[in-house]
Amino acid sequence: MQLDNTKRISKWYHGGLASAAAACCTHPLDLLKVHLQTHQGTRIGGTQMAVNIVRSQGVIALYNGLSASVGRQLTYSMTRFAFYDVMKPLMIKEGKDPTMAQKMLLASIGGFMGGVVGTPCDLINVRMQNDIKLPVELRRNYKHVFDGLYQVATKEGVSTLFNGVTMASARAVLITNGQLAFYDQIKENLLQTSFFQDNIITHFTASLMAGTIATAMTQPVDVMKTRLMNAKKGEYRGIWDCVVQTGKQGPLSFFKGFVPAFIRLGPQTILIWVFKEQLRLRFGKQRDQ
Repeated sequence: MQLDNTKRISKWYHGGLASAAAACCTHPLDLLKVHLQTHQGTRIGGTQMAVNIVRSQGVIALYNGLSASVGRQLTYSMTRFAFYDVMKPLMIKEGKDPTMAQKMLLASIGGFMGGVVGTPCDLINVRMQNDIKLPVELRRNYKHVFDGLYQVATKEGVSTLFNGVTMASARAVLITNGQLAFYDQIKENLLQTSFFQDNIITHFTASLMAGTIATAMTQPVDVMKTRLMNAKKGEYRGIWDCVVQTGKQGPLSFFKGFVPAFIRLGPQTILIWVFKEQLRLRFGKQRDQ
């Protein structure tokens, strides 16, 4: 008797592995997003920013901070996906999947936990990506994620590793709802129609829609998180001061880098789910009926 693949569930670490693989593919877009969000001069587009980086630093500069990006996914995404994937089967009753509200609750808790755990690597990621914008004498020059974590902890204090943790956690709650809860619900709805099966077409469609929702939900918080993490000591008196200072540059400042963020988050969400679903289908375990 052939097993029902729709009943096959992921192992706890599949989400982290899939997210790390996706990060390797989308890192240049993430770097451009950070540069646009921290840019405070004349308005500049993503394409022009990319051209300027390549001209001044070379193509390899688009991968600055890759080790921190992968490290972030192996902490942040590993945690949020693991919590969601472990807890979701426990909420299945009489063969019925959890409700949307229950999925959002799981996503919120998992996202918050992932946001806290992933903040140190996220901070190093932002700093390494932004380093090439700084004058040579002001660059931090972290060799890799572990060097960055060590330097920050020893020179600035362990607490500095959690700069922006509030924004990072808030963003993680929102993006996890978009990427996990909404994906799960959209996929479930698609599979209930006669047009979709548990295959890559369905995974692509659901993840594209989820990526769009996640970007819309998280962009203002993402801008605040990036600015707080990249700030010099004492630059902002707190979260509200960062909001006020950003607001003075106009309402659209909260959406700086929106297009690169969508261009990055859309493909990233698609790649995460395509990779994760393939891991589930090939190496997942069969859910008890």
